[in-house]
Amino acid sequence: MAEKKKSNLGITADKEDEYSEWFTQLMLKADLADYTDVSGCIVFKPSSYAIWEKIKDLCNASFKKLGIQNSYFPLLIPEKVLSIEKEHVEGFSPEVAWVTEVGNKKLSERLAIRPTSETIMYPSFSKWIRSWRDLPLKLNQWNNVIRWEFKHPVPFLRTREFLWNELHTVLATEKEAIEEGNDVIAAYKDICENYMALYGMYGRKTEKEKFAGAVFSKKLHYIMPNGKSIEGPCFHHDGQKFAKAYSIKFLDENGKEQYAWQNTYAITTRMLGVMFAIHSDEKGLILPPKIAPKQVVIIPIIFESTKNETIKQAKKLASDLSEFSAFIDDRENYKAGFKFNEWELKGIPIRLELGPKDIEKKQVIMTRRDNGKKETVKMQDIKKAISSTLDDIQKSLFIRSERLFKSKVEDASTLSELKRTINSKKVAISPLCSNEECEDMIKYETGGAKTMFIASNLKSKNEKCIYCKNQASYFVYIGKSY
Repeated sequence: MAEKKKSNLGITADKEDEYSEWFTQLMLKADLADYTDVSGCIVFKPSSYAIWEKIKDLCNASFKKLGIQNSYFPLLIPEKVLSIEKEHVEGFSPEVAWVTEVGNKKLSERLAIRPTSETIMYPSFSKWIRSWRDLPLKLNQWNNVIRWEFKHPVPFLRTREFLWNELHTVLATEKEAIEEGNDVIAAYKDICENYMALYGMYGRKTEKEKFAGAVFSKKLHYIMPNGKSIEGPCFHHDGQKFAKAYSIKFLDENGKEQYAWQNTYAITTRMLGVMFAIHSDEKGLILPPKIAPKQVVIIPIIFESTKNETIKQAKKLASDLSEFSAFIDDRENYKAGFKFNEWELKGIPIRLELGPKDIEKKQVIMTRRDNGKKETVKMQDIKKAISSTLDDIQKSLFIRSERLFKSKVEDASTLSELKRTINSKKVAISPLCSNEECEDMIKYETGGAKTMFIASNLKSKNEKCIYCKNQASYFVYIGKSY
């Protein structure tokens, strides 16, 4: 029997064997984003931007509880200001885009288009902070940044322009700074786990991989279906490095001058791509109900003789289910089957079918997007059924995400085992010393794999570094990444 051909209206690529093409088709055909004439800069279409707005709202609610306020600082950064903290600017210099002229006139000083905002925010902080009474200062901004240095942009996951929050805090003591870091990461983790249904692991970066200018960096990490790792929300503890560079000082309660302690944090639109890629399938987008802008689509099964009554009952049903953002697709120029496929492609968590016979029997046909399970539900029970089904979809997606992560991780105690793991599109847990040259050589030997984070739950005893065979300092996760 000949294999049935897929319609070009839907996704035609296989997720496992044609992952890059599958992801591109998902982005375009599920109406999430589009390309532009500037490489690495995408359009966020309303369906994906609505999810980003939801993430912003969730973050803002958590930030408010932590005493964080929103603000906005300029897009353009004078070169003299960008260059103040040497380690920081060296880390970002390959990625900085510059404004050098306006019209036909050359500027007297180059202006950087922000790759991040430390250097434009901290001169203001140094003016505003004088006393311990001015602390803590906790300012967040939602903005866009430009980072130009990479060869192969991937929509959502690796773009030259992306959206994010950057939260910058100034505190009086190191203890306060570390405790705050735990609180902010807990807020990010709640959103990623309980709303986006994503299982990740939180870990500290090695010295080589930490944020330029930070004392240490910690991030949530995820593993994609193609075995590549990707970084999620981050916490950079900057200690007093930037405070000393930008003279952010205060008089303590004893009248003694002190340098402040600082942290920075972020979540980016990259997380949209992580969520789309991990949950979705060959039929299209799958969204966790808690993050989906709309949770229920109602499709009336229309016949000319019963059309008015069917649409009337569908509208009543949508009104009754307004708490689930239910909406009706009553377009008459498309058949029901086309509508089923379209909303399956666009990831609506639950589809309800309502036809004349269903109205007679006071029932509705309910189909869940994640596994395609279909059931008949009495109209009197529909709210309860939808609520419990949405909860089950949410939980099931997180469990699947956790299984995916763990299925992609293997132990590798030798270089040959590490190479084999990386070549099989997985992530390795390996012993490593703190010599940065070993990280460089591992990247070379594996064709691009690098340390993701230190495995804090595994303690190195007598293990030897996977590369130089000297005493290992810790275990690390190693993988190719975006």
